Amino acid sequence: MKRLAAHRISPTRSALLLALASPASLALAGSDQASAKGFIEDSSWSVLNRTVYDNREYRHGARSNGARNAGKPRAERNGYAEEWGYGLMGSLQSGFTQGLIGVGVDAHAYLGVKLDSGGGRAGKARLLGVDNDGHPKDEYSRGGAALKLRLSSTVLSYGEQRVKTPVFSSSDSRLLPETATGWFLTSQEFAGLKWVGGHFTESTDRNASSHDQGFVVNYSNASKGDSFDLAGVVFSGLPNFTASLYTSRYEDTWQQHYLGATFRQPIDAHRALSLNLNLYRTTDQGKALSGRIDNTTWSLLSTYTQGAHSFSLGYQHVDGDTPFDYVTRGAIFISNAVQLSDFNAPNERSWQARYDLDLAQWGVPGLALSAAYVRGSQIDGRHVDPRGGYAYLGYGKGGKHWERDLEARYVVQSGAAKGMAVSLRHNVHRGNAAQAELDADQLRLAVEYPLTGRF
Repeated sequence: MKRLAAHRISPTRSALLLALASPASLALAGSDQASAKGFIEDSSWSVLNRTVYDNREYRHGARSNGARNAGKPRAERNGYAEEWGYGLMGSLQSGFTQGLIGVGVDAHAYLGVKLDSGGGRAGKARLLGVDNDGHPKDEYSRGGAALKLRLSSTVLSYGEQRVKTPVFSSSDSRLLPETATGWFLTSQEFAGLKWVGGHFTESTDRNASSHDQGFVVNYSNASKGDSFDLAGVVFSGLPNFTASLYTSRYEDTWQQHYLGATFRQPIDAHRALSLNLNLYRTTDQGKALSGRIDNTTWSLLSTYTQGAHSFSLGYQHVDGDTPFDYVTRGAIFISNAVQLSDFNAPNERSWQARYDLDLAQWGVPGLALSAAYVRGSQIDGRHVDPRGGYAYLGYGKGGKHWERDLEARYVVQSGAAKGMAVSLRHNVHRGNAAQAELDADQLRLAVEYPLTGRF
């Protein structure tokens, strides 16, 4: 796999070849700016109310460097973590002014409030902000805005914003979402083809209130790079098929490329088969702040759907002596990155079995159930760079672990509470001493109520 991945192909050239493979499917898209309604006239707002309760019990002493209750002194840490908070997220999206170049603004304000937790229970779930003594803050907040310019169907945004790409992505999996500061470009001048590019100088974690902490890096504990750059292309010009190519650079740390593709083939009116491929290639770059990195990680997930039932099987492969790492909490599109573990350890092989059930046809529209089981093995981290950012994780040879995830989710379909979502999850993770994840039982209850409107 390393030999194949080491063959250097220009991401830009690959993207052009992909787009030209079916020229008949690409046509000039209509200009979005030509139909601009105005700064105020096309503005919208949204408010999301979210309450999350997260309870985690870390088993067998919760090894792996005493990472439970992370803000507490080591002697005071225990195997029990519990956080309960309320999040209020307000967003404003303006329209664009009319003319050749449209001007607009997107703004947001977030507030997180502690409902229950304490110094011995906070820190690991990362719902709440934590002070320097390891105690949860009663509340924390942050806000920001981005200026946006539009020419034809190309938009350039500068400021604090949320981004969604496979190599740099704002996670929204806790109480409040991540944000990033920098500029981001999207261009959709051709139907079925989208180009993106970006340059960022920091990302803000989900429970943070400050904007000057650099980037959120998930596994490396080394010094942080000062900038992150990305470019990519997304192709959707063929029926039932999408593909994307990205290249990115985390300054003085790594260069990372991504290839992704999804394909869905209907069999008849009630049955379909889909495939989802994700591949990352990461090598150290510049000063190599996190040490030597030579990593190829890929996953393939197949799903068979029949009526209300979906059955999925997935396989994931890590080829490299460091774990697959990523900047921001959401930039991991591999299929076996689940609730408690990413199954991304050095040289790890993992497989997944999943079942989803939509109960609409049994008279309960909006209710969905899911169950997943993931098992990883063959972890070998003995050859990690001893001076790099991953040596502290203590990987050994023969590491193995498993995770079981159960979820029930219900979305109200009508009435005054329409759109309100309630989800209940129970997750279990177990592993041996040669892998770095914690043994844990998790119970998570979340309730969301969105409000939206236009001016």
